[in-house]
Amino acid sequence: MIDAELKFIVDHNVGKMAKWLRMAGFDALLFTGAEDDAIVATALNEKRILLTRDRRIMKRRVIVAGHIKSVLIESDHFTAQVRQVISTLKLDKSCLRPFTICLECNRRLQGSTKETVKDRVPPYVFLTQEQFSECPACHRLYWQGTHWQFMSRKMDAFWNCA
Repeated sequence: MIDAELKFIVDHNVGKMAKWLRMAGFDALLFTGAEDDAIVATALNEKRILLTRDRRIMKRRVIVAGHIKSVLIESDHFTAQVRQVISTLKLDKSCLRPFTICLECNRRLQGSTKETVKDRVPPYVFLTQEQFSECPACHRLYWQGTHWQFMSRKMDAFWNCA
């Protein structure tokens, strides 16, 4: 499935998946509520792919009938969960838009000039980095430092082994 506009709703029981999907550039809403009706309604209304470990939700008529695309996550292990999603949805590496979504609040990042972030990043970061992105909602800043490099390698490992 090659689609840069895939949208997910991630059940709290596989919540770590939301951050990984955001890192890859996907819209991934983390559902932390307790009501199954709410997650199902949101998935249906917003045309989101439901990711869950909850077998009860998967038995809902609207899901069984195929009105909501969903993946029942089988493993307790995060790496296996990611690989299952990649494999089940036939995600292609070309659909990735890494580091374009805020990892915290799921909003699309916007470019920021070096001068506008001068007083908001450590001095070393300001001296060594040229490009910055900012979340328009929570104002978290992102740059291509060592953490970014680590996350890039981890993402490559998922895609190369799926």
